[in-house]
Amino acid sequence: MPVISLVNTTHFDFGAVTQLPNALKKLGVSRPFLVSDPGLTAAGLTARVQASAGEVAFVGLYDQTPANPDEASVLTALDAYRAAGADGLVALGGGSPMDLAKAVGLLATHDGPLERLGASARGGKHIGKIAPLIAIPTTSGTGSEVSVGAVVILANGRKETIISPHLIPPISLCDPELTLGLPARITAATGMDAVTHCIEAVLVPFSNPPLEAIGYDGVERAVAEGHLQRAVADGSDRDARYQMMMASLEGALAFAKGLGAVHALSHSCGRLPGHRLHHGTLNALFLPGVLRFSEGAAPEKYTRLKRAFGLSPAADLADAVEDLNRKLGLPATLKELGVTSDQIDDIVAYAVSDLAHLTALKRPSRDEYAALAMALL
Repeated sequence: MPVISLVNTTHFDFGAVTQLPNALKKLGVSRPFLVSDPGLTAAGLTARVQASAGEVAFVGLYDQTPANPDEASVLTALDAYRAAGADGLVALGGGSPMDLAKAVGLLATHDGPLERLGASARGGKHIGKIAPLIAIPTTSGTGSEVSVGAVVILANGRKETIISPHLIPPISLCDPELTLGLPARITAATGMDAVTHCIEAVLVPFSNPPLEAIGYDGVERAVAEGHLQRAVADGSDRDARYQMMMASLEGALAFAKGLGAVHALSHSCGRLPGHRLHHGTLNALFLPGVLRFSEGAAPEKYTRLKRAFGLSPAADLADAVEDLNRKLGLPATLKELGVTSDQIDDIVAYAVSDLAHLTALKRPSRDEYAALAMALL
C-alpha cells in the first residue's frame, strides 16, 4: 500500500482503513475516541471503523458534528472525550468531523477558549502538541487530513481558522472505498472544494514551485482527466473515486501557501446565522467571479491553469468553471441557497477580515467584495 510521507504519514489506497490497529499502536493510543457525524453513523461507517480497530475498543463516540463545526459542539465532544478517559482521537468524515476532532484534541491539551488560539489572535504561538489524532476522510474535498488548520465557528459567531503544524494528524488513512456511497451532490461540492483549493493555492502571490506543481496536478487530475465528472455521474467508479481523493489531498498540501478571496467569501457566508451553507458549494459559486476579478494579475499562472483544465490558451477560465459547475448540477446563485441582499454588508465585513483575504492574488475592496456577492443574487 502506498505511504505518502510529506507532512505526515498517509496510507493511501483501497483498504487503507485496515491500517487503523497499527496506527493506534504507533501513536500509543489504547483508549480511542471516535468523532464523526450522524450521516456516517446511519450509513454504517462509524460501526465499520470501530470494528476495524481490532482488539482495541473505542471508549466513546461523538457523532453529532454539525455541517459547520461550532464551539458548543467542540465543548460537548470534549466533555465526552474526558468522561470516557480517552487517550486519543480518530476523526471519521469530511472536513467538519476532522476539524472538530482537531479542536477537541487542542482543548484536551491546552487552555482555552478557542478564540485565544485562533489565527485572528495570533494564537498559533500558544499551540504545542495536541492529543494523538488519526484522520480517516470519507469525502474528497477538504484535505483536512493533511492540513495545518481547523475551522470552527466560535461562540462569538466568528468563523475562525486555527493554524498550527501541531494540528496536522500524525497519521491519515485515505481509503477511497469509504467514498463510494457519497451522493452525487456532495461529491460535486466537495470535488469543487478540492479544485478551488488547488487553484487558489497556485494563485497566492508567493513563490513556491513545489506546492504550485502539486496544485496544478490536482486540477488536471480532477478536471482535465475528467475524474470529478465521472465520480459525480457514477459514484461506484473506483478509479474516479481514487483520483478525486488524491486531488483532495493535493489541494490541502498546496494550500499550505495560503488561499484567497474565494475562501474569504465562502468562510463569511458559511457562518451566516440560520444557513450553515456547504463550504464546497460556496467555493464553486464564488470561484468564477473571483477569477474574473483577478484576471491579468498572474497571466502565466492562468495559462497553466487553463492547460490543467484541458483548455486552449484563448479560452476563458472563469467561463469554464461556470460550465463545470453547471454540468455538476451545483447552484448558480446565492439566492438558491437562501442568502438575501440585506446580508451583503455582513458578508463583506467578515470577508475583509478573513485570513484568506491577506493572501489573495488581488485583494478586493469592501465595494468589490459586495459586487462579487451581489452578482450572485
